[in-house]
Amino acid sequence: MGNAMPLLSLDNYFRSLDLRGRMVIFQLPLSVTMLLVTVLAEAFRPGLLQPGPFLYSLGAHLVLLAACALVPWGRLPTRAWVVIPVLDCLAIGFSREAADQYLTVLGFLLVFPVVWLSLGRHRSGVVMAVSATILSAVLPPLILGMGFTGPSFIRIVLLPVILGVISLTAHVVSNAVLRQRLQLENQDKELQELLAASEQRERLLGTIMDTVSVGVCAVDEQGRKILMNKQQSHYLAGTLSENPPAPGSEEVPVFGVDRSSPLPPARHPLRRAARGEAFTDELIWTGTGTGTGQRAFSATSRLIKDGTGRSSGAVLAFTDVTALVTALAAKDQFVASVSHELRTPLTSILGYLGLAQDEHPDLPADLAQYLVVAKRNAERLLHLVTDLLSVASDTLAINPRPADLTKVIRHSIESATPHASAAGISLHLEPSGPVTGRFDPARIGQVIDNLLSNAIKYSPDGGAVTVRARRDGDNIRCEVADTGIGMTQEEQAQAFTRFFRAARAHASAIPGAGLGLPITKTIIENHGGTIALASSPGRGTTVTLTLPEADGGSLDAGEVPAMS
Repeated sequence: MGNAMPLLSLDNYFRSLDLRGRMVIFQLPLSVTMLLVTVLAEAFRPGLLQPGPFLYSLGAHLVLLAACALVPWGRLPTRAWVVIPVLDCLAIGFSREAADQYLTVLGFLLVFPVVWLSLGRHRSGVVMAVSATILSAVLPPLILGMGFTGPSFIRIVLLPVILGVISLTAHVVSNAVLRQRLQLENQDKELQELLAASEQRERLLGTIMDTVSVGVCAVDEQGRKILMNKQQSHYLAGTLSENPPAPGSEEVPVFGVDRSSPLPPARHPLRRAARGEAFTDELIWTGTGTGTGQRAFSATSRLIKDGTGRSSGAVLAFTDVTALVTALAAKDQFVASVSHELRTPLTSILGYLGLAQDEHPDLPADLAQYLVVAKRNAERLLHLVTDLLSVASDTLAINPRPADLTKVIRHSIESATPHASAAGISLHLEPSGPVTGRFDPARIGQVIDNLLSNAIKYSPDGGAVTVRARRDGDNIRCEVADTGIGMTQEEQAQAFTRFFRAARAHASAIPGAGLGLPITKTIIENHGGTIALASSPGRGTTVTLTLPEADGGSLDAGEVPAMS
C-alpha cells in the first residue's frame, strides 16, 4: 500500500497536466539521457563537442525539447504530436552517425521515441515506430555522405526488427494497462455511485425511523443494541435503551401485565429477540410507581435472517399504548358495570320463566313453546353477559389447589358429548391416566369447555376432537386438536382478540361472540401458564396449554370440580 501511494500521486499529477506538459514529460528522459551520454563522452573523449555534425545533432535535440514546451499542441490536430518522436528517431540517427565508433550505443536511445509512439490504442503507432527506426538507419548516412558499410546494412535490418518487437510489446502492455485502468475507473465510479446511494438510503432510513412515533431498536444475537431511533431513546431511556448487562434484572425496571412483577430475564423482550424468538404485541410496563409513573408498551419482534436463513439478530418495535390501555380499562369497567346490571334482571327473568313452566304444566302447547323459546334465549343472553363480565376483568379469581387434569377433562367431555353426538363428532381422551398438578379445577374446566365448544362448532360432520394431557418436566401440557375448518395465519394472529371471529365463521353462520379464546387466555395466564395455537385452513386446529407446578400432590378421591 505504501509503494502504491507515490505511484498514484505521480499518476494523478501526470493526468492533471495539459498536452504540452505531457509532451515535455515524455521528451525529458531522452534529452536528459542524451545530455548525460554527451558529458561522459566528452570526459573520456575530449574534443567530441567541436563544431560539426555531432554538435549540430545535439542542437536538434534541444530544439525538439523546446518545441515540446512552446508549441500549443492543444490547438493542433489530435495526432500532431507524433512528429516529435519521429524527429527524435532521426536526431538519434544523426548523432550516432556523426559520433565516432565509441558512441554507437546511442542507437539504444531509439527505445525512448519507439515506446512513445507505441503507447495508446492506435496500432498505427507501431507502424510509425518501425518506419522511424528504418529512417534513422537510412537517412543519416545518405545526408552525411558516409555511405553504407556492412554494419550499416546489418543495422538497417536488425534495428527495425528488434525495435519493432519492443514497439509491439509496449503497445500490447500499454493497452492492457489502459484497459485495466479504465476498468478500475469504472469500478471506482460504480462504487462511488453505490456509496452515494447507500448514504442516501441511510439518511432516508434515519429520517423514517425518527419520523415514526414507534420506538425501534435493532439488536444482534447477543442482545447488544446496534441501532435505535430517537423515540426509542426517549421512551425507554435508562431501561431498554442502555444495553443493560442482564436484561430483565433489577437494573431494568420492566414489568409484566400486572405492573408489579418484574419480568424474568428469559422473558425480557431483548433476551427473547436475541435468542431468535419472534412475537407480536406483547404488553410490558416500564418505570416505577403507579399511575402516571408507569408507561405501557406493546413490544413486537421480527428476526433478521442472514444468507443461510440463520437468525443474526432482531428488530424490536415498542409502541406506547398507555393511553390505549387506560381507555380499554375504562371501557372494560363500563362493560362490567352494564353486564352486572343486566345479569340481575336476567336471572330474575329465568327464575320466573322456570316457575311458570313448573307451576303451569297444563298450558296450551303454543304458550308452553313460547316459554321454552324465551327461556332458551334468556339463558343465551345470560351466558353472553357472563362472558362479558369475565373478559372485562383484568384478573380472574384463581384458587389453585392439588387437582387431576384428566378428571377435569373427563367432566368437560361428558358435558360436551350430547352436543358432539348431535353434530356427528367423536370425542377422545389420550391417555386416560391421572395428570396431577396445582391449579384451579373450576377455571381450567371452563377453559376445556371453551376449547371443546370451539372444536365442535368449527368441525364438520363426521369429524373428531382429541384431547391429550401429560406431564412435561415441571409443567402440565394439554392439547385439544380437531379436524375442523382451520384458520389462516392472519386469523391465528387475531384469534385471542376480543370479539374477533374468522371470516368463514361469519360465512357459515356459526354462532358465537368471539370471547371464548380471550377468556381462555386470561385464565391460563393468571395461572402463570401459556397458550399456543397451530392451525392451517382445512386441516384443523390444535390448541396447546401449558400449566406450571405439575405433580401437585395427593388428591381427594371424591373431588369434583365446580364453577364458583
